Amino acid sequence: MSDAPHSESAPRFPFPVDQQPGRSHHRTVDRIADILEFVARNPQPRGLTDISKAIGAPVSSTQSLVNGLVAAGYLEERDKAFRLGLAPYLLSTLAGSRPVDQVTHEMLEDVVEETGYIAVLASLVGDNVYYLDYALSDPEFEYLAQNRLQRPPLETSAGWAILSGLGHEQVWGILAASESSQETINKFQRWYPDMRATGECVAPGVALNGADGVAVRVESQGVAVASVSVIASTEQIARDADRIIEVLRRHSSRWNR
Repeated sequence: MSDAPHSESAPRFPFPVDQQPGRSHHRTVDRIADILEFVARNPQPRGLTDISKAIGAPVSSTQSLVNGLVAAGYLEERDKAFRLGLAPYLLSTLAGSRPVDQVTHEMLEDVVEETGYIAVLASLVGDNVYYLDYALSDPEFEYLAQNRLQRPPLETSAGWAILSGLGHEQVWGILAASESSQETINKFQRWYPDMRATGECVAPGVALNGADGVAVRVESQGVAVASVSVIASTEQIARDADRIIEVLRRHSSRWNR
């Protein structure tokens, strides 16, 4: 994919020049989300002090939020420690399906078998990308996926593939609020039209950890819900990108609906 800027006569990039950042965050909502994520990531119940430190809030404020979450069933208290309650699972059950259920772990393993590199299933949650599942043959980049850490969407091929399938206003809101470098934002803008048309992102070279990737968009009823990305070192991706995208194209027919 060419990285050359569009000529002056080319159609303007489709995002409005005066668009403001996307929906603003609410401190209380952010703290509630941080509490739930912190508790969910810990296999053992955590105390109030641990939770308050994790979310960077006073114990008194944390206590009030935790009490409300326990009352609503989102947290469960045992011996003055807290773990995830049943309410989040109930919401998932009521929804009738997982957010991304068409890409199975076996499908990721098939991609790994053909490419020889780690394959990840990624989704956009809020303003960040999370790796929901992964399969690998080489543990070098396993750390990127195994802890399901959030990643800025503009710093991963997976994020670029997902963003390319979202509406212009939503994407621009994410770009306007992004803390990524202006160079990265400009590069995404140049690549956006081609990625939107193909659903593919090949070696954007924007990760800050020595890795690069090749990703394809995952759609459900025409809506972008995730991406499948193959991750390796920048040298490996540069060498094998054509082969990797061919594999992903072939397999994408199995998961796009």
